[in-house]
Amino acid sequence: MDKESNSKSPKALIVDTLIEKSGMKQQVYENTIETFSIIKSVLHELSTELNTDIKNNDKRIRLEYKDRGKFEAEMRVAGDILIFSMHSNVFEFDRDHSIWKLPYVQDNKLNSYCGVINIYNFLTDSFKYNRIDDLGYLVGRLFINRENHYFVEGKRQMGFLYNNFGQAIISREAVRKIIETSMLYSLDFDLLVPPYDMVKIATVAQMNSKIDASKLQTGKRLGFKFNSDDVLEEK
Repeated sequence: MDKESNSKSPKALIVDTLIEKSGMKQQVYENTIETFSIIKSVLHELSTELNTDIKNNDKRIRLEYKDRGKFEAEMRVAGDILIFSMHSNVFEFDRDHSIWKLPYVQDNKLNSYCGVINIYNFLTDSFKYNRIDDLGYLVGRLFINRENHYFVEGKRQMGFLYNNFGQAIISREAVRKIIETSMLYSLDFDLLVPPYDMVKIATVAQMNSKIDASKLQTGKRLGFKFNSDDVLEEK
């Protein structure tokens, strides 16, 4: 704590902190909600474009965009669903995160506070048949700070590095690239047969559930360690 802070009363310090930190967090939230609005617009735009391009090839394939409320949106792509979910809070990174190596963050700690938008991949059938125990996977997450600088953390195919942070400013073009990359990754990320030992025994309840609504747990990497296969990490 500096000498000026030491000379201030607790009341003055509270006021200063509220003005600086709370004001910053409000700006981060506003930037994130604006970015999420762009995401919804691009999802709708992409669904229209792609449906036009594929309608003469296979009428069974259709993309469907759905606005799920203020903080969620989804895109159904054949057998997959991408869900974009914005968190309403603002976050700071843990001390081991690579973001702290960047001069942009070292020069001003307030630049490290970010809003987050998560991108999850689920199977369409999980929702169609209400299989509430099915698994979805985090494809990537988009971080935006008070200055509209951003970076994407996720699977290697997302193609973004932490060192873009402080240089790259979020834009409609960047959002479209993130969405298209997420779609391609999800389409290439196939459903695997679970290991035999995981499914060789079933309970009566599981069978009854399966008969009712096909509720045996399903996920694209059921029985495999998805979270460590190809996460992009800054070296």
